[in-house]
Parts: sequence; C-alpha cells; structure tokens
Amino acid sequence: MIDNGIKYLGYFTALILALLVLLVVYDATARYLFSTGSIALQELEWHLFDVIILFGIAYTLKENAHVRVDIFYATYSEKTKVIVNIISSLFFILPFSFLIIYIGIDFVALSFSQNEASSNPGGLEYRFLVKALLPLSFAFLALVAFKDLKSNYIKWKSL
Repeated sequence: MIDNGIKYLGYFTALILALLVLLVVYDATARYLFSTGSIALQELEWHLFDVIILFGIAYTLKENAHVRVDIFYATYSEKTKVIVNIISSLFFILPFSFLIIYIGIDFVALSFSQNEASSNPGGLEYRFLVKALLPLSFAFLALVAFKDLKSNYIKWKSL
C-alpha cells in the first residue's frame, strides 16, 4: 500500500514538473518577448519547485535512487548493504523525519494563524499551503523508511 501511494506521489510530482516547465517557458516568453511578467507566476514557479523537491524525496528513497557513496556501497556484501540500510533508516532518516515533522507542524500552524502571504505586491496568498508540504513530505519519507527498515530487517534475518 505504501509503495503504491508513493508511486502515485511520484506520478503527481512528474505532472507538477511538466506544469513547471510550461510555466517557465510561458514566463520567459512573456518577459523577453513582450516585456511583461507576473510576480505571482514567478512565486508559483518556486512553489511548484518546492512540491517537486519535497515529494520527490520519498519517491527517490522508494526507488533506491538516493545519493550515497556508491564507490564504497557497491563493493559491500549483500549483508553489509542491508546493515548499512538498517542503520541509515534507524539513526538518520527516521529521526530527521520526525524532527522535521515535529518542528514543521508549529511552523505551518503559525503561518496559518497569521494568514501568511507573500510580501511582494501581486504575490501569492496562503503561503501556509506550501509550508504544509514540509511536514507532509517528511511523513511520506518516514513511511518509506519504515517500509524499507522492515524489508531490510527481513532480508538481514534470511542472510
């Protein structure tokens, strides 16, 4: 269930990326050919980029495409790889995810209570919506890390 949910999150992120590309092309064309532009559109580009990065984190971990020092990892035995993955999940990914979720909830609540908006004239309102992606994305990351932890533990016991 977690894998399917994160897979669809990856599809959603890919759709957002396509929208971002179209928006950037439109914005650049309008700015350079017609000498017009919109602060709101530029901020929307930033917000869409936030969605891509934050939701892409969990998808990348699910696909095992995250950055690590592969020159060492590639030479490890299967058992050592599993142990490294277990330690990474237990001591790095999960604690960091829980910290971001814990801090992020207050961060979003404060933004919501202040009805935070862009300080730029013509900018976007409801900034708390984008800020809400921070704890949400790390909740997705924690789910994937738990799933990986469980599967790596089962694999470790069978080795």
